[in-house]
Amino acid sequence: MSNSNLPIYEMLAQAFASEGVDALFNLMGDGNMHWATAMSKIDGMQVFHARHEHCACGMAIGYYSATGKTGVASVTCGPGVTQIITALSTAVRARVPLVVFAGETPINAKWYNQAIEQAPLVTATGAHYVRAHSAKLMHEYVREAFYVARYERRPTVLGVPYDLQKLTFAGGDYKPSASYIPQPGRTPPNPDSVALLADKIANAKRPIVIAGRGAVASGARSAIEALAETAGALLATTLPGRGMFDASPFSIGVAGGFSGEGARELFADSDLVIAIGASLTYYTVDGGALFPKATAVQIDERPLGLRDGMQAAHLFIKADAKTGAEAVTQELQKRGIKNAGYRSPKIAERIATMPIDTTEFAIAPGTFDPRQVIAQLDGVIPKDWDLVSGSGHQAYFQTHMRGRKPENFHVLREFGAIGNSISIAMGVAAARKNGKVLLIEGDGSLIMHIQELETMRRHGIKLLICVLNDGAYGAEIHKLRQDGLDDSGAIFGRTDFGAIANGFGLRGTNVTDLGRLAAMLRDYEMQDSAEIWNVPISDQVTSPTMRRNKIKGHGVI
Repeated sequence: MSNSNLPIYEMLAQAFASEGVDALFNLMGDGNMHWATAMSKIDGMQVFHARHEHCACGMAIGYYSATGKTGVASVTCGPGVTQIITALSTAVRARVPLVVFAGETPINAKWYNQAIEQAPLVTATGAHYVRAHSAKLMHEYVREAFYVARYERRPTVLGVPYDLQKLTFAGGDYKPSASYIPQPGRTPPNPDSVALLADKIANAKRPIVIAGRGAVASGARSAIEALAETAGALLATTLPGRGMFDASPFSIGVAGGFSGEGARELFADSDLVIAIGASLTYYTVDGGALFPKATAVQIDERPLGLRDGMQAAHLFIKADAKTGAEAVTQELQKRGIKNAGYRSPKIAERIATMPIDTTEFAIAPGTFDPRQVIAQLDGVIPKDWDLVSGSGHQAYFQTHMRGRKPENFHVLREFGAIGNSISIAMGVAAARKNGKVLLIEGDGSLIMHIQELETMRRHGIKLLICVLNDGAYGAEIHKLRQDGLDDSGAIFGRTDFGAIANGFGLRGTNVTDLGRLAAMLRDYEMQDSAEIWNVPISDQVTSPTMRRNKIKGHGVI
């Protein structure tokens, strides 16, 4: 279809469609209303209207997490843009390909009450900003936005002045960004680096492999399992890769601050850690405390010598996760090396019975131990459901749900902001369209954007929300208590989320008996509404991560 002689807002909508966009998450204002309306007229385009700009972006982030497609959101100019700064910062840290269509102040207006310099706000987050101020260059602007988002995996805001959108476009057909994005294929490793790693594996007694998001994207699971078997290595993942090796008797779960007690003991004795497709963040290495005796090796497309203020590894191999793992296995086989390493029937038995957290707490009547809640949910919720992880103190407990594929686990907490997960879950649910999405969230985080329950009802978005309700900002009450300070400022009481859900026209239940969860799930599956399970949890149960922070003398989680 020719884009000539169309209003620019219609041409821009056609250009977005040419980029393969099939879903838009929008909050309409005068700066984007013409374009958003044109988007809604495109065949096959889904348009979801959020109640807050932040949540429009959050839904687009969730849609990307579920589909791998570039997330697209839209806001108006001025206050529309100021409202999305936290969402952009989250997307930057998580390297999410996101394009936000934003209005801009009319170029020809003498005065405009919503005028603000949008570019400095956006670029301060690390996101890219495209000033679309030339009618004849509109194609180039759109292409740049999608190119940067996809190739650099960096969120981009496309700012188009309101009055410019209504001019007539005189250009030709649009050429999508895919034509310009290099497709170099899988990066092979340097043979000399592979040989060095093979030497280290041959001499290792207790190796462990950690696989991350890059390994998931590369489809490297089988290749990594083969390498670990040849090297005698145990298997672990970063949080985004959680569940990748759950079927293996030598899988010890998540590496980092969220590792269970038994996993931490095994990491503490390791002499070689090989991270594949994992960036070895501060959290993955638990501030350097997770494997203090080990030589660290990183296999990654973008290896980083310095990460989060620490030396990331001792040996770096620049390679695609799958190709890198296969090359190391082939080198070991060529040398005839089959290392027993950390693998033995005794270790397998230890892993099968190792504890996650054995600390006992007094549980007040009418509340539940969050560890018990998660164990019950893990047994009730089918393993093929998508699970969205919320933020805050309660996030630790759900990490240890087992037998779920990493492709169905959605966690974006890199910026440490609560309040994101309800909209991310909505984006996942909008993509799946099957109602099989579970959000496990804390009460303080969920209530920050509770208005989106209305969006769920209006658009018929079906998902299940389980609120672990401690009546407070969980991380803060535990930190304040550790420091011997008054915690009352972080306590706000146990919100009745069941009643709130009902008030928005959804279903809500205040859970008093965990034994009823299976029946409640069957009831949820038989109807078409989103639903909230409000579970009162003890405010005395402190995660191991929080307890270790007390020992370290800081409160970062």
